[in-house]
Formats: sequence, structure tokens, C-alpha cells
Amino acid sequence: MRHLSVLFAIALLLAACGQPGAQRPTAPPITTPAANTVPATSPAPTDIPAASPAPAVASTAPAEGARLVVMAHDSFSISEDVLAAFEQEAGVKVEVLKSGDAGSTLNQAILSKDAPLADVLFGVDNTFLSRALAAGIFLPYESPYLAGLPAELKLDPSNSLLPVDFGYVAINYDKEALAAAGRTPPASLEDLAKPEWRGQLVVQNPATSSPGLAFLLATIAHFGDGPSYSWQDFWRDLRANEVYVSEDWTDAYYTQFSGSSGDGPYPLVVSYSTSPAAEVFFSEGKLSEPPTGNLLVPGGVFQQVEFVGILKGTQNEELARRFVDFMLQPKFQADIPLQMFVYPADPAASLPKVFTSFAEVPAQPEGLSAEQIEQGREAWIEQWTEIVLR
Repeated sequence: MRHLSVLFAIALLLAACGQPGAQRPTAPPITTPAANTVPATSPAPTDIPAASPAPAVASTAPAEGARLVVMAHDSFSISEDVLAAFEQEAGVKVEVLKSGDAGSTLNQAILSKDAPLADVLFGVDNTFLSRALAAGIFLPYESPYLAGLPAELKLDPSNSLLPVDFGYVAINYDKEALAAAGRTPPASLEDLAKPEWRGQLVVQNPATSSPGLAFLLATIAHFGDGPSYSWQDFWRDLRANEVYVSEDWTDAYYTQFSGSSGDGPYPLVVSYSTSPAAEVFFSEGKLSEPPTGNLLVPGGVFQQVEFVGILKGTQNEELARRFVDFMLQPKFQADIPLQMFVYPADPAASLPKVFTSFAEVPAQPEGLSAEQIEQGREAWIEQWTEIVLR
């Protein structure tokens, strides 16, 4: 039995599940992976965050007792001292309004656009980017700190949504369970449909889970619509091979998966490439090596990019701009890895040793453009549901 004290902390950092909206457009044909992907190399680690000279930013002193509301998904996290430093410098009290999973947060922001619940929204990712922009709820803002970020992360030319971090959804495996069975990890996605892996994999429902949707999108980008073997064929084969479907990441990772709590029957699970690093970090010295590994096979990894934007209707636009700037500056960027277990958007931000040692970066993650995802998401989910659940 592995250390249960790890469980809750990791869940808060990693489980940001997304509920897609109700539109059901026709799915476009997918033949090749899109080029909109994050660089395949990890930001170079340094001992001290490499801070470039700060751009000149016009500033207006906030009114005494000013308050800024930041709407975010439930996995948003920031060190108390880092947030306190911003509050003191800006003369503002920041209230974080956690609003459920990533999809629910965006839904609430859209529904309340005529009377915004917050000034800033964090947590829209590239699976919902086009939907968020089409809703017209954000104010464009070209932060002076945007210049230092990789072009591949700047997916919104209007600068209504600015990149803050990125990560990789991937299959994790239980090292001990596979070793006990005398198995090596599968070498490809296709291997998962072979008899020796029957009843070994747990995934999340893409209709209710952000990593579940990301994994589905990875398979769509990889296999396409055929003609010889399509993504639909792959999921039919997985169903026949007794894949288990959880409604969310927490159930999949902590109840069904054998590699964290040790209680579940499935040695393979869709999770994150940073999960092994999180296992070591939250063991508080009990583990020197992660009990889990990453299955970074072609078609099995999807890049998620998270964004921040200023909500239209804010009465605190100047403060909102300062908070967006703060999220892109070295102090916040260096805080990201051990708070949310994803990679900072700033390539100069330092990475902790547990990341450089155990958080693998895939060489060729899959990608689809925001437009492809928006056009196809609902139809793909409906097709997946028909194939796997009905």
C-alpha cells in the first residue's frame, strides 16, 4: 500500500476536468496532425529564475481597499508569499473564485458576461480556446511580458487570452505491477488493443473530463478518419479489449489505477507526464524514485496550454492588467511547477529538481488547432460515446 497522504495534494494540483458545451457541429475530417504544438524540449533548468529586465509598464495607483477577483478552475494554486507580494506591490486584495472544472468555469463566465463575476479568468485551455474567444467575453491586452514567451504558445493573435503554462496528458503505468507480471510497457497505442493488455487500461470520459478529452483528441490527431485504420476503429478495439471508463481523473487515478494507492486493478491510466514527479514530491522524502512511469508513445500524448484573460465589464481594468503581467513574470512563473505541476510558459523560468529528474517531456506530442477542436469536439464526443459506452 503506497502512502495515502500523497493522494489529496496531488489531486488538487492535477485534476482539472472539463465539461464540453452543448453545440454539436459536424466533425471535420482529420488526416494529419496540426502544426500548433508546444516545443518538444523542456525549458532549460537553472538554479535561479533568469529574469530579463522588466519592460516599462504604465501604472496607476489603485484605490485604497481595492479588490480584484480572479476566476479559476479548482486546480489553480499559488504560494501564499507569491500572492502576498503582488497584493502588497499593487495595493490590492486578490480574491480567487474557484468555479469547478475548466469547462464549468468558462461556462459560468459566458453565462454571466452581462454582469461579470470576476475581473480576470484563468484556466481556459487550448481545447476550449476557440469557444472562449467566440463568446467575446475578453478584453484584448498585449502584455509587455508576452514578448518573452515562445511563439508556439501564443495561439490567440488578438491577445485576448495569453499563455501562462502548458503540460502533457499521457498514459502512466504502474512499474511494480508490470514487473510482477513480467511485462514491459506497451510500445504503441495499437498494443493496447492486443489480448495481453485486455482489461489493463483506465481512461476518462471525454464528455466529463479534461484529460479524457485531451487523450481522445490525441488519438484523433494520430489515427485520423482512416481509411485503413481510424480513430473510431482504435476505440472499438479498446472497448472490445475491456477498457475501463471513469467519469473523472480523480476516480481513474486514485481508485481504479494500481500505481498510486495500490488498490485499483488497472496498471495503466490516462494522467499527466508530471504525475511521476508529483508522486516523489508529495512523498516528503519517502520515495527516491516514482512508482509510476510515462508511456510516451506516438498518439498517446496531448499538449494542453492554459491561458489568462481580462473579462469585459471589469471595473478594475488597470489592476487586471497588472495581475496578467504578474502571471507572466518570473516570480509567478517559477512558482507554477510545484503548485500546479505543469510547465511555466516562460522558457527562462527555473524548474525544480524533481521536475528535471522525473517529469519527462515527450518528443512528439500530438496537436490539433483550436479551430479544429471547436469544430469537431461535440461530434467527436458523441461518436466516442456511441462507440465506447452504448
